[in-house]
Amino acid sequence: MSDLQVVLGFDMETDIGSWTPFYEGLQHGTPVMLDMLDKHAVPATFFFTGDSAKKHPEVVETVKARGHEIGAHTLFHETVGDSLYEIPGMLPVLPEEVPHRLRLCTELVEEAAGVRPVSFRCPRLFGSTAVVNALDSLGYVADATYPMFFFRDRLTPYHPSRADWTQPGDLRIVELPNFADLSMESKDPYGRDMDQWPLYRTEGADAMMRHIDGFIGYARSRGVTPFLCFYFHPWEFHPMPQGEIHSSEGSVRPDPFITKNCGPHAAGQLDRLICNLLDLGAEFLEARQAAERWQ
Repeated sequence: MSDLQVVLGFDMETDIGSWTPFYEGLQHGTPVMLDMLDKHAVPATFFFTGDSAKKHPEVVETVKARGHEIGAHTLFHETVGDSLYEIPGMLPVLPEEVPHRLRLCTELVEEAAGVRPVSFRCPRLFGSTAVVNALDSLGYVADATYPMFFFRDRLTPYHPSRADWTQPGDLRIVELPNFADLSMESKDPYGRDMDQWPLYRTEGADAMMRHIDGFIGYARSRGVTPFLCFYFHPWEFHPMPQGEIHSSEGSVRPDPFITKNCGPHAAGQLDRLICNLLDLGAEFLEARQAAERWQ
């Protein structure tokens, strides 16, 4: 077994997250990702929203046929956990709504895939205790949500507590932390400059590798086996509109970094990143496989 485990996670959602209702990235970016994974013979987990699975079951079937894990990513890319920072117009659903919404999401993904999903990720890495308890009761084995840049305590997968999802406990589900470069000094109030995303796309694979090297050194200096969980999106591998985006009765203007270099540039940088990780001797796992390893 390699001393560096890697999980590649792709969040299968509307273009630019919650900023549009479109699925151009899902339809056109997914083939790019699949070809790249085939090229390097590495597995990944694709976390589908219930809505994306219902509207594009052919994409779910294609991902499954190519041998990758099908996971879930909420019903409509809504905030089901606790907000780490405020995003206007994106308030979290009530905790008592969480079990019902996650069950509906699970059923829609299962209907499209023909297999029940056992791995999950919350949009924007906004997780919660209510979420992990609901997932555990639904039979999920992995939740790839924990944002290391914000909480900074958990470096490796762990069984969360039913009373506080950020602490170790006795739930069956395994929490998979999304890595951040904890070796650097953050200048952001939330620690987002330590996070991985979207560094590979906005600054390049080499910049991402510096974050990876920083985290690997940080973990090993503490006697911890490095574990790298990534999050990407299909819309990053298809050109996205720049500036104002109009839909129905209004427009939004995401910050420029959100859509910078989407398309061929992002694909080339991810290709380079995977090559670099393989050169480090990394072992690539699906989310459910990583959870089994860390039972």
